[in-house]
Parts: sequence; C-alpha cells; structure tokens
Amino acid sequence: MKMLKVLAAATAALLAVGSTAHAADSIKIGDINHYKRLAAFAEPYKKGIELGLAEINASGGVLGKHLQFIFRDDDGKPGDAVKIAEELMTRDGAVMLTGSILSNVGLAISSFAAEKGYIYLASEPLADALVWQSGNPYTFRLRTSTYVQAAMLAEEAAKTDAVTYATIAPNYAYGTAAVEAFKENLKRLKPDVKFVAEQWPALFKIDAGAEVQAIEAAKPDAIYNVTFGTDLQKFVREGTTRGLFEGRKVYGLLTGEPEYLEPLGDEAPEGWYVTGYPWYAFTSGPEKAFVDAYIAAYPEETPKVGSLVGYSTAKTVAALIEKAGSTKTEDLLEAFKDLKVAAPMGEITYRALDHQSTMGAYVGTLALKDGKGIMVDWSYKNPEPYMPSDEDIKAMRPAN
Repeated sequence: MKMLKVLAAATAALLAVGSTAHAADSIKIGDINHYKRLAAFAEPYKKGIELGLAEINASGGVLGKHLQFIFRDDDGKPGDAVKIAEELMTRDGAVMLTGSILSNVGLAISSFAAEKGYIYLASEPLADALVWQSGNPYTFRLRTSTYVQAAMLAEEAAKTDAVTYATIAPNYAYGTAAVEAFKENLKRLKPDVKFVAEQWPALFKIDAGAEVQAIEAAKPDAIYNVTFGTDLQKFVREGTTRGLFEGRKVYGLLTGEPEYLEPLGDEAPEGWYVTGYPWYAFTSGPEKAFVDAYIAAYPEETPKVGSLVGYSTAKTVAALIEKAGSTKTEDLLEAFKDLKVAAPMGEITYRALDHQSTMGAYVGTLALKDGKGIMVDWSYKNPEPYMPSDEDIKAMRPAN
C-alpha cells in the first residue's frame, strides 16, 4: 500500500511520460470512447487508465517499453468508432483496441475487430451479446455482464412477496438485454411473477411524467429500473413527486454507481436495492489502496466505476502483453486464454470459454447520509454463480 501511495503522489509527473512517449519507446493501445457526449462517465475512465499507466511505466513498463494509450473520441456514434478503430490500427500503430461505454458502439467495434482481425477489449459495454450471441475470437469484455448484474438483483427480488412487476429501460441493446435477463432469472426463481408493464423511453430522451403515469396505472408490486444518467434523475424526481415508489420495492441496475448516484444528491431514493460501487466504505486491501491512490492523484474528485474500469483496463493490457511476451496478435490471443489480472476488487480471470472476465459486482441498498446517496448493507458478489451454464454459453456463441 505504501508503494501505491508513493506512486500516486508521483502520478502528475508520470502521466506525461505515459501519454506522450514516442513510437520507438512505447507500445501503443488505441482507446475509443465518448469523451464529449458522456464526459461525466468517460473522463473518470480515462483518469483510471492514466493512473494505471503511471504505475506500470514507473515500474519499467512492459517488455522494456512504456505503455501508451491513444485516446480518441467517437461522439457515441458507431460509424465514427469503426472509422477511428481503423485509423488507430493502420495509421497510429496501435497493437489492439480498448474502450466504449455504449453497447451499440461496442458491438460495432467488436464486429469490425472480428472482420479485420484486431483484438478489442470492450472495457465498459454491458450488452451480453458482446461475448455471447455475437461473440468472436477477437473480442474480450472486462465489466460484469448485464445478465449477471440483473441476476443478482433478481435473486434479491425473489426473496420478497412481490408478484407483479413493472420495468423501465432505455430502448437500445443494453436496456432490452437488461430487462430480458431480469425477467428470465426472476421467473426461474419465482415462477408465479408477472410483468404488468414495460416502458421503453428513448435513451436520454425520457418523458418522465408519462413513464411514471404508465407504471402507476399498472399498479405493480415492484419496479425494475434500468434508466441511468439524466434519464434516471428525471425518473427519480418525477416518481418521488408522484409517490410511485411508496410501498414498492425498486431494483436499480447501476443506480448505486457514483456516476449516477452522486448527481441525485438528496433526491437519492432510499431503500432501492442496486448494483453500484461503494468506494467510500472500503477499509483495507487492494480496494482501499486503489481508492487512496486515485484520490491522491486526482484530489479534485472521488473515484467512479469508470475510474475502476479504466485502471483495470490498463492493468489488463499490461498483464496480457507481459504474458504474451510480444505484441503480435496471435500471441496476444493465446495469452488472453484464462489471463489472470491483479485488479482492485481482487484477481480476475478472462475466461477462455467466452472471453468474459470474472470481475464481479457490488450490490446493496440505497440510503441517505449527509444529504447524499450511499450504498449500505452492501457486498461484493462473484459473477460465476450467476452466469448461464458452460453448455448454454457454448450454444449461444457462434462457431468461429
């Protein structure tokens, strides 16, 4: 821990080395993300990568060279992301690709990577199809899948006496997958449940009043929420004003993540059971060491899930190249099989079965403290017990 703090204190000086090394001295990674469109989420991700680079390069880099990330902005557009991916690999000398938050963009990069034979580490996209229905030999995913996080919430929901449910989710790949996963897992655990309303607002264009009215009209016992960002803020405000959440259990995918919870301030809904990131509650181990290092490097802000994912992305890339002993695509593909990475939440493995990492998720209940939303009674859950069987995953993945 002492070493991490020392490295964090030196981060400001090291960042310039990690991000500006010339081709002869560095191994380049092409990172594509929505830095303008989703700056509140993508910037912490970038800072997490830079913290990881500072530590990696201060320790000698990889294969005797500095590790360098080239950050490019796709404005959240799949077509732009694909164009940038080609430029990074053919013009800028990147050896592999990382990044993306939005699932539709991640899926576009993944398809392109498979076509061209480029390795793509999907850092944040949550759509299950990335590693299952649309999985390919060149795409790997770091974050806990939508299916797994939804299954964790469904497990908690099954413990209650709620029978009728309403769902609300953005109408794109991530939202539809999140609802299907919750329904599948909850029906398996509690066959008598019924879904009496499904609301599908366009991403970041929610008409919160109409959505709340439609859900209230269905009179569900409980609600499953997948909205995030400004959509979440509007939904929570309108739902609270109209009493939608009173007397109802609410399960929120991602709602406990600082990116989405902090903007709610004292409007954070108490009692929701959510997935998130309770960084403020860590007291020891690699979790606390990462938080301390991040705050030391960036005193103006606190860590977000994006910070954690970015840092783990840098650590994954370094571990991958070291294991491969080269930057050749064929060597990196072989090294990715059951690759183990020391991450803040503990060691994670990239499963050879489906290229999904074993990064888990934090689940807990929302509460208010000092005018802010926090997670309480939280725990970290290993994802593998919540995944489909190996046989089911093999059946889902295309033959390559």
